[in-house]
Amino acid sequence: MANHRSAGRQKMRVLIVGAGIAGSTLAHWLQRAGHDPTLLERSHGLRSGGYLIDFWGTGFDVAERMGLVPRLRREGYELKEARDVAGDGHRIASLDPQRLVAGAGGRYVSILRADLAAAIYDSLDDGVETIFGDTVARLTDGEQSISVEFDHGAPREFDLVVGADGLHSRVRELAFGHEYLYERDLGIAVAAFDVVGYRPRDEHVALMHAEVGFQAIRVALREDLTMFMLTFGHHGPVPTDDVGAQQELLRTSLADAGWEIPTILDELPRARTLYLDRANQIRMPSWTSGRVALIGDAAASPSLLAGQGSALAMVEAYVLAAELAATPEDHRRAFDAYERRLMPMLRSKQDAAKGLGTAFAPPNRLRLMLRNTLMRLMGLPPVANLAMGRSLRDPIELPAWPGT
Repeated sequence: MANHRSAGRQKMRVLIVGAGIAGSTLAHWLQRAGHDPTLLERSHGLRSGGYLIDFWGTGFDVAERMGLVPRLRREGYELKEARDVAGDGHRIASLDPQRLVAGAGGRYVSILRADLAAAIYDSLDDGVETIFGDTVARLTDGEQSISVEFDHGAPREFDLVVGADGLHSRVRELAFGHEYLYERDLGIAVAAFDVVGYRPRDEHVALMHAEVGFQAIRVALREDLTMFMLTFGHHGPVPTDDVGAQQELLRTSLADAGWEIPTILDELPRARTLYLDRANQIRMPSWTSGRVALIGDAAASPSLLAGQGSALAMVEAYVLAAELAATPEDHRRAFDAYERRLMPMLRSKQDAAKGLGTAFAPPNRLRLMLRNTLMRLMGLPPVANLAMGRSLRDPIELPAWPGT
């Protein structure tokens, strides 16, 4: 039988595919519950690059329970202003990010997505096995275990497999079917990259500029780095592994853009890393099947537009681990409880995100004017307080950790 005992409790061997935010969070809590997680990561190391995220809500509560908050505050960024500018650089609107911090009771930090993922991974004890440079090729579900074949490694048996491998999840494809069955195209793509020595440089400011079809954000980081995030209207696939093709798509899509965009695009060859993908959603009727479960973007990507994907991934990982810790002898019962707790909230987050494309890539001049008007209104303290007060609350309470 695949399960074995440890300290009088059922100890499960769990393969977690994806060593990012969701996967490493799950490994942390499964290890705390006395289980035996193995992390499998397709890349040859922890992923770097990406974009700056605003981290708050129930995900912040999970990070606090993991003891991560001091590190996140040290490595995060305290922005003084979010400034929206016109093509000639003059200010359209100005927002005070510290109002977000106040509205969240100080439980808020802006941090690079890769830095959050690294902090979570570093919280794992040395006993967590991590396999880099490989992924799953075949899953065969059985009554007592699940057999896993890999692209490179020898086959192994596990009690459970959890797909935490993102928007284009291999686990989801193997266990639930092709991506097109669940992907909802929002018509927007996102690119993020950083370069050293870009000028001009505005310290502690997130600078934003939008035109019909796109939005750009520029943020000064430490060590003379500048991060750029570009969102633009796009339907259909994007190249995810060919850097040259990615750069060409950006140049073609933003060929007529003003402001600093031509200079920013000229910096692409100097970029340390380049992330490019569709800002799409994954919507599924169920996140579990047999001995397989999905978490994070693999299960219910709310898209970049929701602005909370990383925090929600940590919530999903914690809840799944808590339910497995509560009923280690019955993974099916734990899977059901995991879905019941989270599916209504995740669907509401996805519904809310669908209407935000206007801000990230206004499709016409009328929508651009609407976006700019909303940005100006958000600069008014009463409006900002009302909007942030609603958005900073998640409609869920974390389950208590079993035995506490």
